[in-house]
Amino acid sequence: MAVRGYQNYKDQAVNTMTSGEMLGLLFDELLKRLTRSEMALEKDDYDLFNQSIERSTEIVRYLKNTLNFNYEISSELSRMYDFFLYDLSRIHAGRNIEVIQELRSLIIELRDAFGEAQRLSG
Repeated sequence: MAVRGYQNYKDQAVNTMTSGEMLGLLFDELLKRLTRSEMALEKDDYDLFNQSIERSTEIVRYLKNTLNFNYEISSELSRMYDFFLYDLSRIHAGRNIEVIQELRSLIIELRDAFGEAQRLSG
């Protein structure tokens, strides 16, 4: 019963989020998965590494697929997400911690820029 109540709470919280809050949550989850993939590599846990990179890829694809091309910035974001997907494929193939760190810093910058834009518009 308690699990069901918690799930209802989570569903309601997600359904009442603004688009900016949802975007921040997606970026935070993406960063968490990248950090998890780096830690998995350090421990030679390749199953967790693969799962984390695959989930990261799913998140970036979702971000790209939900762009609204009525706005000029969407074309730029689409290219940026394509770059993220390219880097994720490089990470997956090469298991390179340095590329994870570089990608993570780019995602942090983008997340922070969206957060600042939301703060200024709100």
